[in-house]
Amino acid sequence: MNKCISAFRNTISKVRTGRAAPGLLSGITVKYYGTIIPLNKIASITVEDAHTLKINVFDRSIGPAIEKAIVSSNLGLNPTSDGNYIRVPLPTLTEERRKELIKVVRNEAEMSRVAIRNIRRETNDKIKILLKSKEISEDDEHRLQEEIQNITNTHIQYVDIALVEKEKELMEV
Repeated sequence: MNKCISAFRNTISKVRTGRAAPGLLSGITVKYYGTIIPLNKIASITVEDAHTLKINVFDRSIGPAIEKAIVSSNLGLNPTSDGNYIRVPLPTLTEERRKELIKVVRNEAEMSRVAIRNIRRETNDKIKILLKSKEISEDDEHRLQEEIQNITNTHIQYVDIALVEKEKELMEV
């Protein structure tokens, strides 16, 4: 369940808030000589100014593939190349785009909640198997299921807290 929360926080950290940050492009992968490689392994990403990222590609021949990967990443970014560098300007967020990003973040939160609930269900199934094989008593089963439910509720609250924080961050102007 902790891994679900970490994955959720990692995913929403990539949702941009209007400020340039190299981590924004951390999830992008590029096909390089038949192998899928993370962008940060074949290029350095720096912040040029508050609204522009600058990518210094180590192998110039892969520049067009990097641009294509950025465009197809569904981040709403349009990179430009000047030969030496690829610049990625971050457009200012409109109210409409902010609402779209909040929907994306809420969807990710729901997916994390479902993953946490699936872990609860799998654990409860294991407890029922232990009960059937008489390795634990019915009292132990009830106590363990209650404990698992409390742990589940706590982890879902962590997801909700992270969601509220990200929504506030997205709505800031």
